[in-house]
Amino acid sequence: MIEHIHIQPRKIQTMHLKLTNSTGFHWTIPRYCPRAALGLFLLVVGHPLAAQEVLMPPVQVPNTPPAVQEYQQQNPMMVFTPAGFISGRVQTPFQWGPLALHPRASYQFLDGTGIGSTVSNHTSTVVQSISPGFLLNIGNHWTIDYSPTWNFYSSQLFRDNLDQNVRLMGGTTYEDWTLGLSQSYVKSSDPEVETGTQTDEETYSTALNASYRINTKLSLDMGVNQDFIFTTQFENSRQWSTTDWLNYEFWPRLDSGLGAGFGYVNVDIGSDMTYERIEARVRWRISDKVGLQVHGGAEIRQFLGGGASDLVNPIAGGSIQYQPFEFTQLSLNADRVVDVSVLATASAESQVTETTSVTADLNQRLLGKLHLNLEGGYNTVNYVGSGGTATGRTDDYYTFNARLSLQFLKRATASIFYQYSDNSSTLAGYTFTSNQTGIELGYQF
Repeated sequence: MIEHIHIQPRKIQTMHLKLTNSTGFHWTIPRYCPRAALGLFLLVVGHPLAAQEVLMPPVQVPNTPPAVQEYQQQNPMMVFTPAGFISGRVQTPFQWGPLALHPRASYQFLDGTGIGSTVSNHTSTVVQSISPGFLLNIGNHWTIDYSPTWNFYSSQLFRDNLDQNVRLMGGTTYEDWTLGLSQSYVKSSDPEVETGTQTDEETYSTALNASYRINTKLSLDMGVNQDFIFTTQFENSRQWSTTDWLNYEFWPRLDSGLGAGFGYVNVDIGSDMTYERIEARVRWRISDKVGLQVHGGAEIRQFLGGGASDLVNPIAGGSIQYQPFEFTQLSLNADRVVDVSVLATASAESQVTETTSVTADLNQRLLGKLHLNLEGGYNTVNYVGSGGTATGRTDDYYTFNARLSLQFLKRATASIFYQYSDNSSTLAGYTFTSNQTGIELGYQF
């Protein structure tokens, strides 16, 4: 039985698992437990920046392979128990040799105001979402997770749609090597902050990762990523990148790393791009209750068409985890990243977003079976054209989320939630304030 599922908004607006590291850290592999950090390593590399969704999406469940999840708790850098950690042997009624099927289903009812159907048109609507799905374990090293979601809007200004989400994950070890693969496909048609409208989008993401323990102090993390984003109304992009780290362990609870990366971005509108990144990072498990990690560096981005000057940006981030009591978790995260936008300028230039974000999160268990999650955040997004000039748009986005969940009948959950969000944009039509309340029911094996 899953004892606890802990969630937080991804990039403030999209719910995802706490296991994902919003600071972009690549976790190193402890010598005495080479598989302990593989699940973390798979999840923190190779993912494109998530679109800023307006609606509160349903809770997601972990899909880390069992062999990886089994060792995650042995990572000395982790303060919090991994999301969805399973204690004891799990019994499933759907077992065929090495195959274990875990079906699930959820229903969400959301009543919201200030939701953008088109730019400059923010309205109220009820959204009902039905999401069956399953997690298939293939032995101990592979998982396949699939979730279709039907969304039904009460307002005729929105289109009912079917979202798709599928992911294959795998991991193994060989001597001093730890290897991982992640392949995902996401199809959505949801209102987004960036576009100001309901946006059809398909994302294909592939990550190949390897970690090698050189000796008792030194290790290498290597990753190759491919990310494709296709939309029907906006910019399409194809991105290939690699990031490699050399890590040094001062002692089991303190390590550091130097990393270098390169990427190439092909876009349909405007200029293709290349970029180089160099970073340094430090992770420190200060005590059993406190963990700290920081990273920082710079990115230099070249626009291959139009003769624009290089775009130089600082990139940085950090996170603090604090667990004062067994069932109380506090975290603070900050991040600054640069990525390609799905928007293009009126002069047919591609755009780059420079995003700085800060989020704070509280997770508290109440009365044994209730779980309270509170999160507040702020981010500012500056849009820059591939001509190297400002586009005239900067967004300041504030959000607050609250969710109270109850687990019952061992496998069932019920939640009530509230989300407040406010976006102030210098470009007309993208400013809005939204209030959303709702309930969610779920059942899983």
